[in-house]
Amino acid sequence: MNISQHTSRREFLQRGAGIVAGAAVVMASNATSASPSPESAGALITGCLDYGRSFICHTARFNAVRFWVESRTVLIDAKGGVTTEYYQCGSCKSENTFAERSPLFSEDNYDFLPILGDRHWLIFRRKARLNADYRQVRPVEKLWGAPELKLKVAHAVTVLDTFEKVRAATAAALPLVTQTEISNTDTGLRAVIECPTKTMNINVPRPMYQVDTGPVAFPDLAKRYVPPVDCLRLAFVAFNTAHFADFVVEQPTPVVENGKELTKIHHYSGPFSLPAKNVVLALGKL
Repeated sequence: MNISQHTSRREFLQRGAGIVAGAAVVMASNATSASPSPESAGALITGCLDYGRSFICHTARFNAVRFWVESRTVLIDAKGGVTTEYYQCGSCKSENTFAERSPLFSEDNYDFLPILGDRHWLIFRRKARLNADYRQVRPVEKLWGAPELKLKVAHAVTVLDTFEKVRAATAAALPLVTQTEISNTDTGLRAVIECPTKTMNINVPRPMYQVDTGPVAFPDLAKRYVPPVDCLRLAFVAFNTAHFADFVVEQPTPVVENGKELTKIHHYSGPFSLPAKNVVLALGKL
């Protein structure tokens, strides 16, 4: 099939349906397995990903796109006995993909961020204003062909269960990954958010650390969504202890100047705190 030399990502999504309709959906994974080490005892979930080397590849001829896996959220349905993993991928900008001349970025530009799980893509498009297509759920066969999960599991994982270990791993420039577990007793839903630590703050005199990382796929556990992937929101997570975590979620947010609301945009706002279990991991040994 010939593809226009000036084809936007939005057009790819629409035209991809015709290209791969009826194709078998293959959620293939080549995640390397590693036996849990004694140092990893205490992790909330096993098989911590090596986020620098984990990707989701695709098979569509019009665009065999590869996405970098930026975080994962494991949703545990205790009542239904189902566990589902969702992979939040790195963001990019809307493009005139494969154009032979400039501009390669679309004029009315937006942030583009996909999340994969349970045979669906959840697509976020954030423009400089509130847009009706900010979020969209699509079956995987409607987009870039069968996704292939190229996930790499870290072979050496150390639980950093003291401040001194966190400080030492931070100073040693070891890759850090956090796991945060939240739950809702009313719905029977539980989730673990795993993500590489982008910012780690260390205060030696107090002594304290503080994680600040995002975006991650934050699940709304207060109700059951159909499809379940629709429960996810983009958020940042922060914590400095093992028993609670704070979040700030991307949502419609007023832009106020001199006490007057000028407009609304999608922005991270309305921080809140939840009881949680937090674990800090180092990829490597101290």
